[in-house]
Amino acid sequence: MKKVLALILAGGRGTRLDILSENRVKPSVPFAGKYRIIDFTLSNCANSGIYDIAILTQYLPFSLNDHIGSGKPWDLDRRDSKVTLLQPHNEWYMGTADAVRKNIHYIEQVKAEYVLILSGDHIYKMNYRKMIDKHISDNAALTVGVNIVDPKDAHHFGMLRADENLKITDFVEKPKETNLTMASMGIYVFNTDVLLHYLRTMDQEDLDFGKHIIPKMIKEQPVFAYKFHGYWKDVGTYDSYLETNLGLIETVDKIQLDMYDPSWKIYTRSEELPAVKVGSKAKITQALLSNGAIVAGEVERSVLSPGVIVHPFAKVKNSVILNDVEIMQGATVENCIIDKHTVIGANAKIGYGSDYTPNKEHPELLDTGITVLGKHLQVPENMEIGRNVRIFQGSELNKIINKKVASGETIR
Repeated sequence: MKKVLALILAGGRGTRLDILSENRVKPSVPFAGKYRIIDFTLSNCANSGIYDIAILTQYLPFSLNDHIGSGKPWDLDRRDSKVTLLQPHNEWYMGTADAVRKNIHYIEQVKAEYVLILSGDHIYKMNYRKMIDKHISDNAALTVGVNIVDPKDAHHFGMLRADENLKITDFVEKPKETNLTMASMGIYVFNTDVLLHYLRTMDQEDLDFGKHIIPKMIKEQPVFAYKFHGYWKDVGTYDSYLETNLGLIETVDKIQLDMYDPSWKIYTRSEELPAVKVGSKAKITQALLSNGAIVAGEVERSVLSPGVIVHPFAKVKNSVILNDVEIMQGATVENCIIDKHTVIGANAKIGYGSDYTPNKEHPELLDTGITVLGKHLQVPENMEIGRNVRIFQGSELNKIINKKVASGETIR
């Protein structure tokens, strides 16, 4: 097989994930119970037989570095494989291509024939070897992975037009309006010498693949699209994060991402915790329960991460609960995302009531009724917290005298 270097861009702050990305980068955000978002890209590399990987980090890299370690869970600690974490030295990365440009010496050192550039913050399963094979057969200088999207969502993506041979003829980055349906997935296969040429000769400070390199290469080089027809999600908002998590617990005929395929496993660094424990009076319907979880109450259409405890008469519905959260007796949690190590006091009601006032500080983040709680919070017993509420780590909820937080509020 041709030598391929995979570069995973994992430095994005994920600002729309707000509280969840306050102390971690988006690729490090927990997902589907026991995983992190970046596990899907790393597992795709391992399953595709690509073992020379560099991860470009930037903001708050500590939790990501700790999670990846030597790369053992993805079989990246073998003699013929390695995972390297690359961080900026003197200057921040100013764009996606600038991040690669600032690590140009590493690319030269590896001496791969092809460079596979990936995003570390999407949920999907993909065999990159098929895309590389098509790149070679097309005699392409660059191949762009594409997925079909609704034009109304085009403003989130680089959109492109291609001829009958999938040679790209036009590319526009995040257009406000368009009738194009082919969206760039942020997955690129470059001939290494071509990539190095453009990194060296383009002088934009904020050099970006979508804004600068791809449009220029379309005019000068054979640039092709590779159509990917599988499941692919960007979980960059609270709504998409909750919806995508809960989509994993649908019935077999409705589920879009098969996490149980033995031929394409999703690997992760897993904590050594005991098996799930279910109490005699527990009631569980449509749920993902991770190792170490204890359920003595009621869980409906929710995802429980490792170590979560749901006490008797407590109820969790339509929610994603991250590691080691404890929900005390009689508490109710509905339409919530709760970050690690938070304790919900007895008989508290979180995500409560019929008031759907959008979040007053950031209505663009929360307007559908989801309430988000940060890490290490202590929610007092009998407290009522409404919908579209944001409560950040470090908030002293015991100082709220009437024990009520109205819908749409933000507490720091």
